[in-house]
Amino acid sequence: MSLASYLNAYSDEIITATELNRQPGTVLDKATEHPVTITRGDRAFALLPRENIAFLVKGVRQSRNVIEILSTAFRLLRGENISSENPCAWLKVFDLDEIGELIAELTRAFEMIESSSINAWDLIESIIYEWHESAIAISSPELANALNDETDEILLTPPFLDNAA
Repeated sequence: MSLASYLNAYSDEIITATELNRQPGTVLDKATEHPVTITRGDRAFALLPRENIAFLVKGVRQSRNVIEILSTAFRLLRGENISSENPCAWLKVFDLDEIGELIAELTRAFEMIESSSINAWDLIESIIYEWHESAIAISSPELANALNDETDEILLTPPFLDNAA
């Protein structure tokens, strides 16, 4: 589903509630092709498939996340202090080059929203998830201890198999 198909959401077909009552099948068929506005008095209601609404809601939610992450990332690039209360404070574990990589990766994915047949919102969600999980791993003292542990490895011996049975 492309965002471009929703850019003209208000240039849709307008149908009265009376027409909806008289020809519900026809109106629903139209709604599968393009958004339909149902009017009743001075109120208007949008009619479009549920998956289209889900796509739009996910887009709004992800856009908010992307803006918040990019805003925090740019603040870090400018050398600003980020409060630990900031929901994107996890970005502080990355160096400036990594912050630049995150910005580029999110920007490329965001640009794919209108032109791509893949679900760019899922890609954006995946990118954010992977970077956030990396931040957790980087800031984990247990992982740091395990990676810095200098103990010698002990090779395991093959298990004893009793073939007498």
